Amino acid sequence: MTEQDHDVVVLGAGSGGYAAALRAAELGMSVALIEADKVGGTCLHRGCIPTKALLHAAEVADSVRDSAAFGINATLEGVDIAKINSYKDGVVSRLYRGLTGLVSSRNIEVINGWGRLVAPDTVEVGDRRVTGKHIVLATGSYARSLPGLDIGGRVITSDQALAMDWVPSNAVVLGGGVIGVEFASAWRSLGADVTIVEALPHLVPHEDEALSKGLERAFRKRGIGYELGTKFESVTQDEGGVVVTLEGGKQIEAEVLLVAVGRGPATAELGYEEQGLVLDRGFVVVDERLRTDVGEIYAVGDITPGLQLAHRGFAHGIFVAEQIAGLAPAPVVDSTVPRVTYCEPEVASVGLTEAQAREVHGEVETLEYNLGGNGKSQILGTAGFVKLVRAKDGPIVGVHMLGARMGEQIGEGQLIVSWEAFPEDVATLIHAHPTQNESLGEAALALAGKPLHSHA
Repeated sequence: MTEQDHDVVVLGAGSGGYAAALRAAELGMSVALIEADKVGGTCLHRGCIPTKALLHAAEVADSVRDSAAFGINATLEGVDIAKINSYKDGVVSRLYRGLTGLVSSRNIEVINGWGRLVAPDTVEVGDRRVTGKHIVLATGSYARSLPGLDIGGRVITSDQALAMDWVPSNAVVLGGGVIGVEFASAWRSLGADVTIVEALPHLVPHEDEALSKGLERAFRKRGIGYELGTKFESVTQDEGGVVVTLEGGKQIEAEVLLVAVGRGPATAELGYEEQGLVLDRGFVVVDERLRTDVGEIYAVGDITPGLQLAHRGFAHGIFVAEQIAGLAPAPVVDSTVPRVTYCEPEVASVGLTEAQAREVHGEVETLEYNLGGNGKSQILGTAGFVKLVRAKDGPIVGVHMLGARMGEQIGEGQLIVSWEAFPEDVATLIHAHPTQNESLGEAALALAGKPLHSHA
């Protein structure tokens, strides 16, 4: 065995891990980045990027299908899933090449292999021990299932769904959260009949209830079925498909069952508990500065309790590198992390839901601005709304949006919430016309008591 000393050893090269490595190297530290698969992790190779490429292909299909409404005579002759996959894989490949080149340019030592924490300052990879003054754990997450529900054959997770070389004619999606509604949306646009099964009362159940209800109306209009407040009981399968049985005995036949019940922290059998780290339901317990209570060990991203989002992990990675460097960065606060679900229509939010705001602030004020009054939304032919939540006579604490492309507006929403802006502050900002971005300005105008293109 050989000893290799670094300032920082990062275990896992997903969004959180590679961000920590890049920023640490930028700050002059020697860095080792350990990854069993490929740099970029789940987000780049099996999550965010390929999923959104699939959703864009689905959007194109819808655009062709609906083109006559815009005076363009076109017909959708079919869906070539092989070409969709080629396009999707091409996007991933180009980003992967760019990322590996960036990592190489920073003189980061990339070690390929399965790493395991064997001491507070040591990660073992095969027959090699890599030591560091600081250890950053960034091992990400995996697609969960339910107890007794085995993945295999026609019972799949998002990992297998992204690798499919065919579009199912019909599918059952178990789980109405982000992953479930995104795949349901994409498959519906590509021609499948889809039914979502969700045990909680609403789709995207962690969003503001107004967004959930709005998405449910939109999905119903699109012909996407759903069973809400209904628990999955069992599934049987054969070569032709699956039969899904729900609580109460209802059965649904389909070609596949997509299990989309969330993601679990990838922390098992990595030596974490043996080295004294505290785990809670598999998540690594950290303080607000992402530090564990063992030595100089930090944890970032999906293995820490809270939102499981690539950009949160990315922010964690930068934060930890700067923390190690002594720069005293401001902690990452989950309530200021933007959230986007890229189905059609898109769901975008940041900050507190109305219910959460009432718990925190007591009395609140809300305003919903309908996109029917927004010129660009009319041009795009989308429906939806912007909902603002403010503490009574106080700042805006939540921004919640529904509509095509509304995820592109969440950047301003994050600034509004993070900077604790009052509606009167936002109302004075000039928003370009015609843009969907105007909808945020109009909502703020209305909440400030001077509505123009909306009713008070």
